Amino acid sequence: MNLTQEDWVSQLEADANAVILDVRTENECNEGIIPNAINIDIYEGQAFIDKIEALDKSKNYYVYCRSGARSAKACAIMNNLGFENAYNLEGGFLEWNGEIE
Repeated sequence: MNLTQEDWVSQLEADANAVILDVRTENECNEGIIPNAINIDIYEGQAFIDKIEALDKSKNYYVYCRSGARSAKACAIMNNLGFENAYNLEGGFLEWNGEIE
């Protein structure tokens, strides 16, 4: 599900069961990440799928990439793997106005 920056943040802040997932490359993450995000690079192919499958399906995942395209694909992959709650950040990190570490 695609969420605007505002909806993504307000839903995330109210969600005690939230996990932030960054699907960018390591080099992109070196430019800054959203606090508390875990990084699983979507370009890792099967390794990406293996790492996603190891995650807790009962959690709610707030997924982002640079612009929102890879994270939308990651959410679709997660849905196919049985994750019910994967939320894509529209506009991605490029449009992120929140905190960065």
